[in-house]
Amino acid sequence: MQLVPKTKLAPEFDPILEKIILDVGGMKCAGCVNAVERQLTQHPGVKSACVNLATEVAVVESETGAVDADALAQRLTAVGFPTQPRKPNGIVAGEISPLPDPAERQRREMRSSVRQLAIAAILLLLSGSGHFGNLGSSVLPVLNNIWFHCGLATVALLIPGRPILVDGWLGWRRNAPNMNTLVGLGTLTAYVASLVALLFPKMGWECFFDEPVMMLGFILLGRTLEQQARGRAAAAFRKLLALQPQVARLIANPEKGGMGSSSVEIPAEQVRVGEWVQVLPGDKIPVDGEVVVGKTTVDESMLTGEAVPVIKQPGDMVTGGTLNQSGAIAIQTTRTGSDTTLARIVALVEAAQTRKAPVQKLADTVAGYFTYGVLTASVLTFVFWYFFGTHIWADVNMSGGMEMMGHATHETPHSPLLISLKLAIAVMVVACPCALGLATPTAIIVGTAMGAERGLLIKGGDVLEKVHQLNTVVFDKTGTLTTGNPIVTDCLLIGGDEGVGGDERTREVNSSSSSSSLIQLAAAVESGTHHPLAKAIQQEAQQQKLSIPEAVEFHTEPGLGVSAVVEGKIVLLGNWDWLSWHGIAINETAQQVAQDLATDGKTVVCVAVGGTLAGLIAVSDTLRPDAQSTVNKLRQMGLRVMLLSGDRQEAANAIAKQLGLDSADVIAGVPPAKKAAAIQSLQKEGLGTRDTTIGSVHRWGLGKIFPTPHSPLPTPHSVVAMVGDGINDAPALSQADVGIALHSGTDVAMETAEIVLMRDRLNDVVESIQLSRATFNKIRQNLFWAFAYNTVGIPLAAGVLFPSLGFVLNPSGAAALMAFSSVSVVTNSILLRRLAHHP
Repeated sequence: MQLVPKTKLAPEFDPILEKIILDVGGMKCAGCVNAVERQLTQHPGVKSACVNLATEVAVVESETGAVDADALAQRLTAVGFPTQPRKPNGIVAGEISPLPDPAERQRREMRSSVRQLAIAAILLLLSGSGHFGNLGSSVLPVLNNIWFHCGLATVALLIPGRPILVDGWLGWRRNAPNMNTLVGLGTLTAYVASLVALLFPKMGWECFFDEPVMMLGFILLGRTLEQQARGRAAAAFRKLLALQPQVARLIANPEKGGMGSSSVEIPAEQVRVGEWVQVLPGDKIPVDGEVVVGKTTVDESMLTGEAVPVIKQPGDMVTGGTLNQSGAIAIQTTRTGSDTTLARIVALVEAAQTRKAPVQKLADTVAGYFTYGVLTASVLTFVFWYFFGTHIWADVNMSGGMEMMGHATHETPHSPLLISLKLAIAVMVVACPCALGLATPTAIIVGTAMGAERGLLIKGGDVLEKVHQLNTVVFDKTGTLTTGNPIVTDCLLIGGDEGVGGDERTREVNSSSSSSSLIQLAAAVESGTHHPLAKAIQQEAQQQKLSIPEAVEFHTEPGLGVSAVVEGKIVLLGNWDWLSWHGIAINETAQQVAQDLATDGKTVVCVAVGGTLAGLIAVSDTLRPDAQSTVNKLRQMGLRVMLLSGDRQEAANAIAKQLGLDSADVIAGVPPAKKAAAIQSLQKEGLGTRDTTIGSVHRWGLGKIFPTPHSPLPTPHSVVAMVGDGINDAPALSQADVGIALHSGTDVAMETAEIVLMRDRLNDVVESIQLSRATFNKIRQNLFWAFAYNTVGIPLAAGVLFPSLGFVLNPSGAAALMAFSSVSVVTNSILLRRLAHHP
């Protein structure tokens, strides 16, 4: 028994899963993300959960009907993360929502951050002015009063610092300490130690009330800049959301009453399939539909990235969200609401922004224990310096180090307790779990949104990582490398006076009435299918103005052929395997003719009538104009380019020759049902298993690798991208490590491929790979910076350079560095927009 390989498209006995999308508030760092994911995965029925810090969205997978979205939202809200389930068309479950609209919430948070920053900046200015010596005291003598600085620190904790302290305390209570927990502990410790020194001056401690003020000021500055940067990162996605039309003009059937009949404005999502909508010049097209009246030009740049308007006339399809430019048209609705192409694009981009790259798993693992690790490091720092460090290096001027990244103190802190405490506080404040949490999602937000602007839909961080590892790109031939609009070039009769032979091998299509009758029979049979070859034969019949007889009892075998009963006779059209399977003999002369035609790059369709071979029809499909340049660019990028086709070896080789591909990189004679097995064989066997002497369907297409003496030794497996049209190639697209689909309007392409190309351009394959590589490089840079910063910053704050260089990082300097870390990660992601053209 032959085992059918399992593909991503058809897993064995997998239950049907549903996705629940939640808007989650209150997350501040990667530790919060880990806490939210832990709460979700512990809920009964939840299979997996993925949380995005940058977009504040959680995507939960569960068996259909097994989990209540409202229950999940209530669970998260109860532990300090206000949450609401996201419903279609923005409807929120329940009468009272714990969260406002996400966009409105972001605006409120931004306004609140600016207010808190303004207060913190005033307090920071007043606190720092005391260090300007006589200049400060001459203007306001109170600036040198220690009680005044105590008041400033108190106000800083109660007003701008209050949300940080409260959130940090709540995180500690729910056993999920976060960045606010670290900052809150640091600022409170500095404040309490200074207050004790103020109230008990005989202890000889130093007062450093300005430290909590400076820490809070730098942290709020960093968060405000970070929020602005995150907003810029998501700007392209918000622009995509804004394209969704809100209003439609509903009219009566324009074919009966004309387009000038009265219209009624209704919300676009309430339009029903089959209804008629009027679109005036300058309006956004509200729904997907077919033009029934009028002629215009439509700007489809939001969909394809192409700035040149497209002419639309009756019979043409238009897409919701595109802009009608020159004329008034009436369209009949084919898709509405969440089914429109634009809505599906928005859903895909939004889903892509929650899919993590596998490289992020390390960051997530670290983030889960990060805060506990930092607290432990802080305690160890205090213990070491209090019991050992201040005694071992007692001759070093401790205050000098304290001044290096802060301010000059009025008193020299000789107390080992204060020295150890300052270093422990600096360790708590310098650590930045936020950078770990933002490293991947911000880059994915920018990359996927940029792709959507250009008509390239990349479905997530895991796809970016796989694209970065690609070494092989396999192209389907018909409709992908070729235009998909083949034409009939030869019609050859077999047997009788019109037999094939000698100089009569190739005849013109119109050469005889017999050849016309062959076209008539073939067109009748092909009327029951939608294959590009069928379209070519039917177009030929139309051009010759031939009447097409009625055909019944259609039967189609994808990739092999089609049969029907025409005028009482069984007529078969297909390849040799199809005819042989039906017991139809093919003589040597016909085989030689077919081989000659295939060598010229033509696809040969055999026609059998009543159990006898009647003739051959040759069809030719030209290469896309950008096929050659696409293949050349991919090879320049270090990728191996291969051709996968259901055509005969000779025809596939002819196309490969035009593209400059070696015959060993051609996999021919593979029907659609076997293409997934061919991709699987390529993945398993790697680059070194291809036989340089024989390129055979038996070795590639059927997944049976027969080693020969000429076969080189196997090499590591290939990471394969499959490029197809998303219909017949769906199993192969699913089996490939990265499926890239053209003609993205098809449902199969949207669901199956990891990268969907909205434009009918082969060069977009190159652009999508370049954008994916550039985005993934940003992810790696961000993660490197996040890890490197914490790896260097924490030891530095712990005083590792103090004994040798006299350098120590005080708490306010640590806070400034921490703020810079998060801002730098988000800013680096935004720079992707400048670097995307130069990956």
